[in-house]
Amino acid sequence: MKILMKLIVVSLFAIGLNIPFTLSAMAEKVKVGVSVPSADHGWTAGLLWWAKKAVQEIEAKDKDVEFYVVAASSGSKQVGDVEDLMIKGINALVILPHNPATLQTVIQEAYDSGIYTVVVDRELPKPAQHVFLAGDNPGLGRIGGEWLAKELGGKGKVVVLEGMPIPINKQRVDAFNEVMAAHPGIEILDSQPADWSTQKALRLMENYLQKHDHIDAVWCQDDDMLKGVMQAIKESGRTEIKTVLGGAGSKDIIKMIMEDNPTVRATVTYNPSMIASGIVFGVEGARGQRVGGLYHTPSRVILAADLVVKANADDFYFPDAAF
Repeated sequence: MKILMKLIVVSLFAIGLNIPFTLSAMAEKVKVGVSVPSADHGWTAGLLWWAKKAVQEIEAKDKDVEFYVVAASSGSKQVGDVEDLMIKGINALVILPHNPATLQTVIQEAYDSGIYTVVVDRELPKPAQHVFLAGDNPGLGRIGGEWLAKELGGKGKVVVLEGMPIPINKQRVDAFNEVMAAHPGIEILDSQPADWSTQKALRLMENYLQKHDHIDAVWCQDDDMLKGVMQAIKESGRTEIKTVLGGAGSKDIIKMIMEDNPTVRATVTYNPSMIASGIVFGVEGARGQRVGGLYHTPSRVILAADLVVKANADDFYFPDAAF
């Protein structure tokens, strides 16, 4: 009763002085935990950059939210990070799982305990989230395949560098192969994993160049791997390769497109800025607000895979980004 009387007195005093007064100004801070893999390659470095950018921008205009951003070098380390975040009393968890199977149990615990949970990019074997947000993995493979088939005029010899052996890689490769199957004049010579690593892509492309005496194009679905591919081609002295197509939309590759690189003329987006959107969802969800201002709360949000060529490259170029 004494607390209620004090609130009434403060409210009346504020009204009398024409001072804006809201109970939300006296509310406790919403705590949001953000967990991502460590920056072991360009895309994950971009992920952490976008997470920090979103946190900085939200904090600048919203004093009633507190963030904890952590990066883990392994799945087991990320499990520990999530447990620590739960001890801190977070209201929302925004997480890109290092390995979905490893993180399944601890994310399930967070979700079951009432923490608003947003899973980004890598889907759990058993859904345990309020919102799943990701890029369009089948779209990345399909759009990349369609562009490449057109560039080759429907015929040629192609080598493929796959990512890590996890579901999103399979989605990309299956969609790409489906497009290629519609073009009998295109032959896929090889398709092996390089784990989205520049160095592994370099070594695999060196093997491809030794194994195959003629290659018309390379699809490596990832702009980090593209750098390794390009280095291998340069060191080999081979000149017949017309096109190398990556994906994700890194600033370095987009700049190459803008500068009319004769081999790298396109990429397909899978932008790490998706973590920033996930953080916005986490803040709103923790407060019980309509996520994204929508009247129907989404359970799955799939961001478009956009083809980036010279004509629209400016729209996707962020020179200050880490990726």
